[in-house]
Amino acid sequence: MADIETRHDEDHQRYVAVLDGAPIGELLYRDTEEGRVFTHAEIEVEHEHHGFGTQLVRASLDDTRADGIRPIGQCPMVRNFLAEHPDYARPLAR
Repeated sequence: MADIETRHDEDHQRYVAVLDGAPIGELLYRDTEEGRVFTHAEIEVEHEHHGFGTQLVRASLDDTRADGIRPIGQCPMVRNFLAEHPDYARPLAR
């Protein structure tokens, strides 16, 4: 399986999945007092079922937690990931 690059586009409150230089998906969020609420994840149809969505979620949560922000899964992809990996539900200690 190929690896994607994940880019944080703070201006548009999203993380972008990039494969071979082209965007193939995104994970949208909004920051609140409670934490970073991930609202919608999408991978282009032709790239689904290759693990890219999981890579995007993991990288986005790693970045969020490293910034000391609590991740909150509103979209099913993030919510399911957090249920399977409960350690990701907490920000990292700074």
